[in-house]
Amino acid sequence: MTGPTPRPGRGRALPGNRWDLLDGVTPPAPPSVTVVVAHYRQQAQLDRTLLALARQTHPASRLEVVVVDDGSPETPRVPDGVRLVVQEDRGFRLAAARNLGASVADGDVLCFLDADTAPEPDYVRELTRLPALASDVVAAGRRRHAALDRAPEEARVEQVAPALELDEPAWLRRAYADSRDLLDADDRSYRFVIGAVTACSADLFADTGGYDEAFTRYGGEDWEWAYRAWLAGGVLAHVPSAVAWHDGPEWSGRDLADRQRAKNAEALLLADLVPAPGSRGRALRGPHADVALHGPLTGGEAARFVCLDSILAEVPEASVVGAPVVGDDAGLAIDGRRLDRVRVDVVVADAPVRVRDGELRRAVAELDGRGPGAIVYVDDEGATLLTVSSRRAAIRGRRWGSDALHETVERCSPSVVRLVDEPDVEGYVGGWA
Repeated sequence: MTGPTPRPGRGRALPGNRWDLLDGVTPPAPPSVTVVVAHYRQQAQLDRTLLALARQTHPASRLEVVVVDDGSPETPRVPDGVRLVVQEDRGFRLAAARNLGASVADGDVLCFLDADTAPEPDYVRELTRLPALASDVVAAGRRRHAALDRAPEEARVEQVAPALELDEPAWLRRAYADSRDLLDADDRSYRFVIGAVTACSADLFADTGGYDEAFTRYGGEDWEWAYRAWLAGGVLAHVPSAVAWHDGPEWSGRDLADRQRAKNAEALLLADLVPAPGSRGRALRGPHADVALHGPLTGGEAARFVCLDSILAEVPEASVVGAPVVGDDAGLAIDGRRLDRVRVDVVVADAPVRVRDGELRRAVAELDGRGPGAIVYVDDEGATLLTVSSRRAAIRGRRWGSDALHETVERCSPSVVRLVDEPDVEGYVGGWA
């Protein structure tokens, strides 16, 4: 009931999302890095990006560059030493292109760029430092914008881009400032991971299963992947010193109405794929469960009814699991929702309990990635009644073989009580109990 088994962690185990514990630390040796560059009909921009990659301060002997072409009418030209792979043109398939690049990569750390995003010289070294030190870190660089089409083709991007700079998205700057560069990340911080400037370990990427190739139009594939990376135990970090320059403004060439339609299409798709609060519908339920309710495994029919109903009354988005789930959670809840993106597990220890007064609603809200990893409700004798746990915290504990990466809080509350006697169902449903 706690998700798939992750690959063992490499490097340092970080509590919570504390990537700052690695401030000032450098890997003992430069990591082997594969930069995956996605391309479609952008030869001039690709040339600029590959030239910038050839000037990286990361050792060339530890750097592999793979260009993935998404079926351009003319195969792109790449210099010697750059690997080119091509996929068939079946529409916009950025997600599939990134997966293809990762599948042929030799590096321990994967660094994703788009062909129209040229990195400054320290980009690879700065962005891959954290994933090299802790294999569950997802590092997001700083994407700045400039009118690079006005610059000479051979110009160094770090020298010409500042004079040609365009507005940087204000919402993203605010998000990084408010979260202290994602140090205070929570279950909604996936929205601040931009796929064109992202790095992670090859192990973590494999644990996520890669990008969802059902994305066949622009936008959303990076956020959906970042959310699954977070659920898989990823530590999110923004690295502002890792700068790459995007050629042109964001949403270039679209008027306001087109932008709104495009963002709506993206939001509707993510509402189905990211069941967390702030992405899913307020009442409409998508195909993936956000909260899984397990148990009780004993007790009479009336007690089980009151137990499940009282929990679902407080957490209506929960889906009931009919039997213990093991392994990769590949099954379905009783309501038919998939269990592969569960964020919170609610486990009734054995005997039925009754929950009231908003206690469970508050506990689920508390497990947002910034608080404890689990809350255990006990009776006056210390026996466990109910456990509310973060799936991400559990996966991280298994990755690193430690229960100390997230706090477990024990509570005794009059709002969570064991149903010892036969309950009065009529009184319960009628409000007379």
